[in-house]
Amino acid sequence: MAANSILNAKDALRDGLVGVTAAATRLSSVDGQAGRLVLAGYAVEDLAPQATFEEVAHLFLRGRLPDSAELSRFGAELAERRLLSHATYMILGEAARRSLPVIDALIMAVPTLLLKHGADPADDALALVAAIPGIVGAYWRVRNGEQPAPVRQDLPHAAHFLHQVFGVEPAAESVRALETYLNTVCDHGLNASTFAARVIISTQSDMVSAATGAIGALKGPLHGGAPGPALDMVLEIGEPARAESLIRARLACGERLMGFGHRVYKVRDPRADVLAAAVERFFAVAGDRNLYELAREVEAIALRVVVSVL
Repeated sequence: MAANSILNAKDALRDGLVGVTAAATRLSSVDGQAGRLVLAGYAVEDLAPQATFEEVAHLFLRGRLPDSAELSRFGAELAERRLLSHATYMILGEAARRSLPVIDALIMAVPTLLLKHGADPADDALALVAAIPGIVGAYWRVRNGEQPAPVRQDLPHAAHFLHQVFGVEPAAESVRALETYLNTVCDHGLNASTFAARVIISTQSDMVSAATGAIGALKGPLHGGAPGPALDMVLEIGEPARAESLIRARLACGERLMGFGHRVYKVRDPRADVLAAAVERFFAVAGDRNLYELAREVEAIALRVVVSVL
């Protein structure tokens, strides 16, 4: 009897959480079969290209899109939390001396926000959103031998992010492109990083610790690590004539082509459509058009190669 119970229990085990309802959320609805993503009640293609980052953040944190007065107050609340502590800069400096990847520096620096941690989780959430652009920007600049850019409170969030990285006030088209990206990827159901954060916060831990765990989950190449390797592949290929041979060689070695396909979306990834339109608008007026054209050609060749080997 006992042996049969053990065997039946093993048969009932699932590989991961596929098909398991583990939580409820109002933040997003992912329909992989239909290729739809709804963010807090709005289709991603309607919300992401039009809204500012602050509007979407207010929608997620406060439950509705803000009116003009609420938007102004919310933007000011974020801006006043941008300053980083000396301890944060010390951690980033040490990470830069060791040339650690950006995400490792982020995992190390985010816990220093506990120095300003309060009793209100909502305030900690704002502090995290406000501080991360400064952490990423400061680290990038220090790692490349530059001083962190001054923190400005007069810039919107996406513009502040770009200013922290590049040290100059960004052009409007760059801000809009980044806002669209941030809005598009702001939530995606119970993915690995969200699940990690929810497990941590369910123990009545704090928001900073939960975010640190989420970033740790995001680091893995099977979750958040695809965009970097996808761009690296395009840069390695360098010119369209080399694409097919290099892609076939990767597939022959059993390597994944990062950025191609999604395990949830079976017909289309609606985020890809939104981002493709945003990229087209951006490169029409700014950026390295040659890199954009190369990436598009590599994508077309890669899809053709993948279909041929299926």
